[in-house]
Amino acid sequence: MKAFLAQAKREGIKNIFLSEHYLLAKELGFDGVHLNSRQYFFVPEAARRGLKVIISCHTEAEIEEAIRKKVDFITYSPIFATPGKGEPKGIEDLQKMVLRYNIPIIALGGIISKEQIEAVRLTGAAGFASIRYFTQG
Repeated sequence: MKAFLAQAKREGIKNIFLSEHYLLAKELGFDGVHLNSRQYFFVPEAARRGLKVIISCHTEAEIEEAIRKKVDFITYSPIFATPGKGEPKGIEDLQKMVLRYNIPIIALGGIISKEQIEAVRLTGAAGFASIRYFTQG
């Protein structure tokens, strides 16, 4: 993790987040933490430690809870079909959430093509996150 963080900083990447472990994120010098949807109770402590907070949301109720907790960003998922992640929300639903809520929303889930990235961009989402897009051969 230290090597990853050092390389990302050398490349000028801003807002480097560690997944789920806010204490380790702070200790290692990450900019923030990405909490899962069962970790809302960690939001105040992570923020108190000076970390930016992203939290995973899958419903409007979770988005509203994230806003009440004053997180910095949310991920909203799954946008497209992805193994084991339930029914996809779709681009229309993503755009509805982007327009309805005043919080940066990062699209997540099943994003594997340039066409999907463009569709996400057109919704006004703050960005996207993907593993398979960057790792598929």
